[in-house]
Amino acid sequence: MPQLKQTIEYGQYYHIYNRGNNRNDIFFETDNYNHFLRLYDKYIDPIAETYAWCLLKNHFHFLVRIKDKEEVAKITLKKGNLDNPRILNPSRQFGHLFNAYTQAINKRYKRTGSLFESTFERKLVDSEKYFQKLIFYIHNNPVHHGLVDSMIEYPWSSYLTVTSTKETKLNRGEVIKVYGDLENFKYYHSQMQHFNQIESIIIE
Repeated sequence: MPQLKQTIEYGQYYHIYNRGNNRNDIFFETDNYNHFLRLYDKYIDPIAETYAWCLLKNHFHFLVRIKDKEEVAKITLKKGNLDNPRILNPSRQFGHLFNAYTQAINKRYKRTGSLFESTFERKLVDSEKYFQKLIFYIHNNPVHHGLVDSMIEYPWSSYLTVTSTKETKLNRGEVIKVYGDLENFKYYHSQMQHFNQIESIIIE
């Protein structure tokens, strides 16, 4: 019997991740990554703050804080029917994102069926230490999988966004704050961490 997924609650921090069905690719070309991020902005930005993310060919990772219910309600009222407001449900918003992306990929590449392995995974982030390690884990994924030699070389993660000064919706300030300052953020990410040990904490 399949295990029930943890309910996503307002005001909590989560590691959101999933991979392609049978570990197959979910991103096939550059435009796919861009389209996924556009859909993410459409469906997830109204209900969550994002701290770190990484898209790889057959899986993805996000670190988010689901906004408080009152904050989501205000956004819903601005965009919805004032006479019959429906507060956005975080779990459903993620579902809308993945369904919309699957439909776009299926249409573009003339495929059918599920793109993702299962209902997306979610893990509660309940400490600052875990938060700090998770950001490193997400940014280091492309290095760990041998796609690049350094995080700075990979374009589909939030590492470059954190280290830049360009305008962004990413909660850059809070990310840097947890490491002390930007230089410490860079230093922490430059160190050889025990990735497998961190992964066992992050994923299991």
